[in-house]
Amino acid sequence: MNGNTVATDVLIAGGGSVGLMLAVLLRHHGVKPLVVEEKPELSHHPRADGIGLRTVEILREVGLAEAVNEAAIDLRAGKIKGRTLAEADFTEGLAWKARGETEFTYTPARIRGTCAQNRFDRVLITKAGDVEFGVALDSFEQDPDGVTATLSDGRVVRARYLVAADGVRSRVRQILGLGVTGPGVMGRETTSVLFRAELRPEQPFAMCNIEHPDAPGLLVTVDGEREWVFLTTLDTEPAPDLIRTALGDPSVEVEIRSVLRFRGRGQVADRLSAGRVFLVGDAAHAIPPLGAFGLNTGVADAHNLAWKLAHVLRGEAGPELLETYHEERHPVALMTMEQARLRFEDPSLHWGKDMARAREAVGAMNAPVVHMGYRYGGAELPSTEDVALDFDGSPGSRLPHLWVADGVSTLDLVGSRWCVVTADPGVEADVPVHVVNGWPYGTVLVRPDGFISRSYE
Repeated sequence: MNGNTVATDVLIAGGGSVGLMLAVLLRHHGVKPLVVEEKPELSHHPRADGIGLRTVEILREVGLAEAVNEAAIDLRAGKIKGRTLAEADFTEGLAWKARGETEFTYTPARIRGTCAQNRFDRVLITKAGDVEFGVALDSFEQDPDGVTATLSDGRVVRARYLVAADGVRSRVRQILGLGVTGPGVMGRETTSVLFRAELRPEQPFAMCNIEHPDAPGLLVTVDGEREWVFLTTLDTEPAPDLIRTALGDPSVEVEIRSVLRFRGRGQVADRLSAGRVFLVGDAAHAIPPLGAFGLNTGVADAHNLAWKLAHVLRGEAGPELLETYHEERHPVALMTMEQARLRFEDPSLHWGKDMARAREAVGAMNAPVVHMGYRYGGAELPSTEDVALDFDGSPGSRLPHLWVADGVSTLDLVGSRWCVVTADPGVEADVPVHVVNGWPYGTVLVRPDGFISRSYE
């Protein structure tokens, strides 16, 4: 290699949330990747704010759960609505209970409210290692031993593996010539306006449907005090007066910080891997924006791929292990896209109360099942409504959560390693064995990502 060539085990193209999460996970497993991001800095415009409980479990594994919880916003109301914010009815929203205050039986994860994506990214980058902004991947070629990539600054990177986390219009996916499956563009163009205004509501809320005919849209909290996002499908140039109309306060000072325009999209790449190249996040799948499934599915992609790359790079597994990334994550991506599409067409399936029958009638699952109840291997789920029933110790499912000590879950016992969990103190294995009193699921072999590989009984 010449002086203009950089060597790395894993090159990650894209330094958004999923690319950063993959870097964090790889470093957690002892691999130091290089991340290149075309944008000059972290995005300050949040595109999502729903951090799912499975994502919090993964953050717990890498020691970032508390930091993300601190970056999250205390809420006392969920989704509210009104002609304007000033006229909003908080009654129904106040019935919502923050997840951080709810005792879930099926997960140790807690988060006190919502965490906007820009705040989430600022936590991730603290453990992501080498991230170079203002540098794009221009081209690449792969051979049996690795990938040679050319960057926009003229450098050449020689990597053993390349991971595309470069978004819905992924250049890596285009170079590979991979097609996509799905309905494609959905709905009208939405304008997302990030603005500052001193609101400081007495009852902090997650979002508010604004029904004013001159300013219809959705007001979303970012920090609960000064930063907000207003989403609207109005075909007008956003201005402070539009925001004031939505707020119902003509005197409030409004500073528009940035504007993004987008349309919902549903598509999944036909392959999530090609040789030594892998797709994660929006490069692998675009999920319509209802249900908070997109970002969280991307984090789960990274979690599935990271330990497999680490095992192969360390020589602890053959390259065939990496073939299971597509086999496992592609069906999950297709399922998640379909679940989001159903909600996009009928939001009551997500937001409505007592909608189990309506969901069953159209093949929709309850949101927690979509987020974390899926299983690898294609086995039918015990329940599409009660996610707790899906954690039954079956191969392909996530290890059931039980508290084994003060603040210690069975998920914590895994420790990002292969292990056995059992109630039988006589079990011996070549991997760590964790004996859990009262464990009702037999003896199970657990993968480093917390999914059950096999059952011995």
